[in-house]
Amino acid sequence: MLIDKDGTNHGVTDTQEALALAKQAELDLVVVSERKSAPVAKILDFGRFRYDRKKNQKQNSSKPSLKEVKLRPNVGDADYGVRIKRALQWLKKGDMVRFQVRLRGREHQHRDRAIDLLKRVIADLNSAGEVQVFDKRALVLQVVTA
Repeated sequence: MLIDKDGTNHGVTDTQEALALAKQAELDLVVVSERKSAPVAKILDFGRFRYDRKKNQKQNSSKPSLKEVKLRPNVGDADYGVRIKRALQWLKKGDMVRFQVRLRGREHQHRDRAIDLLKRVIADLNSAGEVQVFDKRALVLQVVTA
């Protein structure tokens, strides 16, 4: 089966004749599908074909990326609001969001404040995503799109 550069089907064609047509058009003869009865071959620019195929594979296999938000247990309301707003945007886009509360020095004595902060994040992001990981020991919360 031969398909030329314009997309018209020439039907079952001899290999030598297909090569001659490709040479005449100054393009390549590429086997697109190998079937036992009649393989499908196309006359096209092979370099461009490889480029487009690689570009489509990269576009189709784009997996959601992991965005990370680091907080402190005594974060202000305005900063907290900005981080929640940005996390909502990322979740709408399809990305995963990881919240991490970092403690320093004497803040380790008040781990309960950090856990309360993560629970507050869960409550605020409840409509946009669902919790995938909630680790109280590491003070990490990971949210994915619902």
